[in-house]
Amino acid sequence: MKSQLRKYLERHITLSEDEFEAFYACFEQNTYQKKDFLLKEGETCRHKHFILKGLVRSFYIDEKGTEKITQFAIENWWVTNTESFALQKPSNIDIQAVEETTTLSINKVEFEKSLSQIPQLERFFRIVAENMVIAIQRRYGFYMKMNSKIRYEHFVEWIPDFAQRVPLYMIASYLDITPEYLSQLRKG
Repeated sequence: MKSQLRKYLERHITLSEDEFEAFYACFEQNTYQKKDFLLKEGETCRHKHFILKGLVRSFYIDEKGTEKITQFAIENWWVTNTESFALQKPSNIDIQAVEETTTLSINKVEFEKSLSQIPQLERFFRIVAENMVIAIQRRYGFYMKMNSKIRYEHFVEWIPDFAQRVPLYMIASYLDITPEYLSQLRKG
């Protein structure tokens, strides 16, 4: 578990052994069963989660009572509600395990302390934030301009793992199409 986080960090920064150990000591390992919530709407987000194993989704319920999935996250991805975490205000989304999920979680106090004590972490989390913004821009700027068939094909090509691990109705929600139409697309 420790080596997985270190390897991930070293994709972008180099930490001394002491720096890494100090940062790692701030984390708590958690395991969530399928359908457990990492965060519920209305709660204040107190943690950033690094996914060691498993799959989670972020979603909200719209005014019609329809579930709208905004994000999936798998191994070696970070998941949080950035607005709730940064501003310490109630979350407008839920984060839920789609399958059994193990995370390393860091609370806001320890996170902020680590950033001030280990300057390289500022750079690392800036890169993580940039990658997250790029993913959001791709989804809303590019993805949503495509027709449903191309969105699905791109989704399967870009993240083939998801198509096997995520129930069809969740993929349909993420792609903003009906499960019935997605079923037709899959049949060809």
